[in-house]
Amino acid sequence: MLRPLWKSSIALAGILAATACSGSDAATTSFPTWHNTDVNAVSRMAAGGGVVATTSLKSDGTLETVAIGLRDGKRLWAYPATMAGRLPGMGVSTPAVVETPEGQSVVVALDPAKKGGWNATLVARDAFSGVRKWTRPVHSTFGPQRCGPYVCLSEHTALARARMVVLDPATGRQLWKLPGIAEVEWSDGRRVLLLRLSANPMVESYELKTGKLQWQQPIEQALGPGIDMSGGWAFGSTGGNLVGYVAPYTNPQTKKISTFGLFSIEISDGTINWMRPSVVRVYPSGNPGYAPVVRPVDRQGAYGGFARLDSETGRVVGQITAADVPGSGWWLAFPDEMDKLGFLQHNAKGSAFDLVTGKQVPVEEQRGWSFCVTDPKPLTLRGQAPGFYSTAAVCQYDLGTGKRVSPASAPPAWFTGSQDGWRLWRDEKGAIHAVNDHTATAPGMYG
Repeated sequence: MLRPLWKSSIALAGILAATACSGSDAATTSFPTWHNTDVNAVSRMAAGGGVVATTSLKSDGTLETVAIGLRDGKRLWAYPATMAGRLPGMGVSTPAVVETPEGQSVVVALDPAKKGGWNATLVARDAFSGVRKWTRPVHSTFGPQRCGPYVCLSEHTALARARMVVLDPATGRQLWKLPGIAEVEWSDGRRVLLLRLSANPMVESYELKTGKLQWQQPIEQALGPGIDMSGGWAFGSTGGNLVGYVAPYTNPQTKKISTFGLFSIEISDGTINWMRPSVVRVYPSGNPGYAPVVRPVDRQGAYGGFARLDSETGRVVGQITAADVPGSGWWLAFPDEMDKLGFLQHNAKGSAFDLVTGKQVPVEEQRGWSFCVTDPKPLTLRGQAPGFYSTAAVCQYDLGTGKRVSPASAPPAWFTGSQDGWRLWRDEKGAIHAVNDHTATAPGMYG
């Protein structure tokens, strides 16, 4: 069984972004650790400048932007939040945390402040005090993103004059802009790689200070014609490369399936390194830029086995044949090192395979991480379109019995990712947990 986001492919009137983050409910005790159970985080988390920011759901169905100290997990401040024009399949919007040249940090999010024809207000606040720094009226947007030392924002997304603007985090001053809708997929201090959402989707590189185009690479060049981004996508970086995944989408009118697969492009010049068309990413699994696991799909729509790829080369480093895949009713489960693949049967004996050799291994005492909830309920959000879900949480299971392991350890790094040694995740109740176990900085399952 595949597990993209919470539901299978969701049509989003032409645009969808794959999001979500991490989860379980315990942490390692031998490292600095904290837990904050006073929030109900429903978005991913953004960290930077010593602060963690997330969007939390209140009991009355409204949203709020919450800032938490990275070192101690203490709540710093909270203000009402909203979404204006974000599509449900993209998940709840995450605040952007950006460090300014002066060594300060700001948290940028959307406030429910309507004025005239504007539906909300983009607000930047001091990361630690919550003091308002600047505002920008918004008609419709998918939400702010950090792009290197700046703030990137696709705005007017519901209008024909949609554009992406790049803003100074200290003042909100507009530095440059691009027509159309774009999403940040990678950035450093000098350049930003954008996914340009259009009839011919492209990955483009821009100089951050000037907005000068450096290179562009149509996704069709990597995967072939027939791209439709409505099925979702995900990106992750490895070394000097950006690895991208485009999910399949079935057109409701023609019943045809769009082009899909994985590909890698060089960040420096946009050169295509490798491509793996006609494979689907499985969930849970590592970020596309870090240990992706996929299943091939043939032209008749039949699924093959499972393969773990080397994100640097695209080569298969381990696989399980289609003949070894159990019949039905299973959920994927991976151990901490992702060297085995488990088929979890809830409250029953499952099975497990060595991902390197492809051989079945005794399932007794095998443990794996899988989604805590297999049939999640959509969030009840006041004033928002239906169909938004919390980001996913994973729990640890004993594959020999199909039962949860209690108490569980911290979720694995391939799921949580790590930033400056800190790993963050939310549990199935929305509480946030953190551990600083000095794990090297790497993307998690959803970025």
